[in-house]
Amino acid sequence: MKRTVLLSVMILFMLTAGGCSGNGGDQPAAGDQRPDVAVTTTFLLDMVEVLDEGADAFDTELIIPAGVDPHTYQPKASNLTTIVESDILFYQGLNFEGRMADVLTDGIPVAEDFDRASLETEEEGETDPHFWFNIELYKQAMTIVKTELSEAEPDHEKTFQANMEAYFRDLDELDSYVRERLSEVPAESRILITPHDAFGYLSASYDLDVHAPQGFSTESEVSNNTISMTADIIMERDVKSVFVETTTNPDQMRRLEEIVSSRGGTVNVVGSADEALYSDSLGEAGEPGDTYIGMYRHNIDTIVENLK
Repeated sequence: MKRTVLLSVMILFMLTAGGCSGNGGDQPAAGDQRPDVAVTTTFLLDMVEVLDEGADAFDTELIIPAGVDPHTYQPKASNLTTIVESDILFYQGLNFEGRMADVLTDGIPVAEDFDRASLETEEEGETDPHFWFNIELYKQAMTIVKTELSEAEPDHEKTFQANMEAYFRDLDELDSYVRERLSEVPAESRILITPHDAFGYLSASYDLDVHAPQGFSTESEVSNNTISMTADIIMERDVKSVFVETTTNPDQMRRLEEIVSSRGGTVNVVGSADEALYSDSLGEAGEPGDTYIGMYRHNIDTIVENLK
C-alpha cells in the first residue's frame, strides 16, 4: 500500500527543501501492537476518538494541527513520515487538503463516495468540501470511518457500533438545538456573511442566506468587485454583523466594515478570540470548539446572538 505514497513523499521532500529536518511522530511503546491511524483534519480525529472510546484500539495521530487552514497547509517531514508509517490513513477529499493531495492517494477519502446530488457546487463545477455543516453527511462520513476501523479491529466492532449509535443520538439532539436557536432570528435577518464560502451546507440545511467574498478555498482570489457587492448586500438588507473565522485572515471583514461606513452605514465585525466562527478546523484543546458538537453549538450561539 505504501509504494505510491512513498514515491510521492520522495518527490515532495525534494520540493520542500526546508522541511527535511523534522523528526517523525512519537513512536509506539515497546510491545504496543495497536494499528496506527493517521488523520488529516481535526474533524476526522474527533470521529476516530468518539468511535474508539472504551476500546482504545488505535494509536491516532493528527496531521494538520487544530486551528490551521487545511486548504493552504504545507506538510512537514514529520507529517510525511506519519503518512508512510500509518496502517490506516483517513482524509476528507474533495480537494480540501489541497497542497497534500499528492501524498494522500493511498488513503481513505471519507467524502468522495457521497451522493453528488447531496453536495454543494459552484457554477464552474467545483464541489464544496465543507460537508460537516450538514449533519446527515457528517453521519455518512463517520459510518465510513467506523466500517474501516471495524475491518482493522473486528474484536472491537460492537464497541465502535455502540459508540456511533449513541453519538448519532447526540447529533440528532444537536440538529434540534440548531433549529430552535435559529428560530430566535427573524427570517429576514438570517444573513450570514463570512470571509470564505465555508457555510453553504449550513445554509442549505437551516435556511440561512450565506454570502462570502472568497470561494470554497482560502487560496482563491478575492476581487474588489466581490467585496463591493457584499457591501451592497449589507447596506440593502441592513445586516447587523459579519463574522470572522478562526482560520482565515480577518482583513476582508474589516474592509467590509470600512466600505459600509464610507457609505453611511454600520456593521459589527464579530471576531474576538472567543467569538470567531470555526469553519475549516475544530478548536485547540480547551476551546469551546474543540469537538464537533462543541464547534457547532459555538457557531450557532455566536450567529444567533449577533443577528437576532
